[in-house]
Amino acid sequence: MLRCLQLAKNGLGTTYPNPLVGSVIVHDNKIIGEGWHYKSGQPHAEVNAIKSVENQELLKEATIYVSLEPCSHFGKTPPCANLIIESGIKKVVVGSTDPNPKVAGRGIKILMEAGCEVIVGVLEEECNQLNKRFFTFHQKKRPYIFLKWAQTADGFIAPKEEVRNETKPVWITNEYSRQLVHKMRAEEQSILVGTNTVLQDNPSLTVRNWTGENPLRIVIDKKLSIPQDLSVFDSSAKTIVFNEKQTTISDNLDFEKINFSEAIPRQICEALYRRSIQSIIIEGGAKTLQAFIDANLWDEAFVFKGNFSFEKGIKAPRFIGKLISEKRIKDDTIHIFKNPTF
Repeated sequence: MLRCLQLAKNGLGTTYPNPLVGSVIVHDNKIIGEGWHYKSGQPHAEVNAIKSVENQELLKEATIYVSLEPCSHFGKTPPCANLIIESGIKKVVVGSTDPNPKVAGRGIKILMEAGCEVIVGVLEEECNQLNKRFFTFHQKKRPYIFLKWAQTADGFIAPKEEVRNETKPVWITNEYSRQLVHKMRAEEQSILVGTNTVLQDNPSLTVRNWTGENPLRIVIDKKLSIPQDLSVFDSSAKTIVFNEKQTTISDNLDFEKINFSEAIPRQICEALYRRSIQSIIIEGGAKTLQAFIDANLWDEAFVFKGNFSFEKGIKAPRFIGKLISEKRIKDDTIHIFKNPTF
């Protein structure tokens, strides 16, 4: 099952809206086939694993391991539960049960009714963690939410205004930390910033220092005050703008009207759920980050800390989190926190 998890991680960032799944086939204590789900619309992990077995006759005496319950419904591909039965495999070991209502135990039931021995819950916690985005989306009806910001040693995320207004950007972290942020962007489905961040920094919010697809860009712009010649409106990625004035849709740009007198983070999460968005990075600024923290709408926080000070400026968000990881990136430090209430 550990090998299933290793294989499944290869699909991070490319399988949306499908989950990450790895599969291994064992015969006589030897791995004879393995596979993972590469991309939505392409064969699932079980299909790739079964096809990789050179001697298909061995399948009748083999055990298939899969990190997530085999699917039981017709989508873009046929049901994997049916394929396992047709291949002659009689023993199936499953990591975790699929929370998708279209599956939700049906795959296991089909296998058992066909006479397969099914073992469920092997490394279940690790398998659930692998698909934390997929599980959160189906169980909580919202995306998995990452908070991300960089702060100085004295706790500021931006310098005082006169420094921010200079043409040269003020970097808090080093180039390696910034590359890691681009890796994160390639792995998640969307990224969000507020009006001030766009006006002051003109970010592109794309993947430039890593390989992968650009995330969906999301901007909060209440009054539609952001000039449309800025980078978030270019053709490099799709952009959604939450505002109080209009709802219009074009090829690469969606404006969605929301009520700014009500809970903004909740409305955004509901809108993204309707669009089948399973993950989002909240990247700034301080007011936007704090709004999601105060609404308790966050799952993990990535806090990058540089080794110098501003003395004055915009303070980092205030939050309570459980530290789960701390790592040095040359002269920077990244702290990863989990929301302790979940």
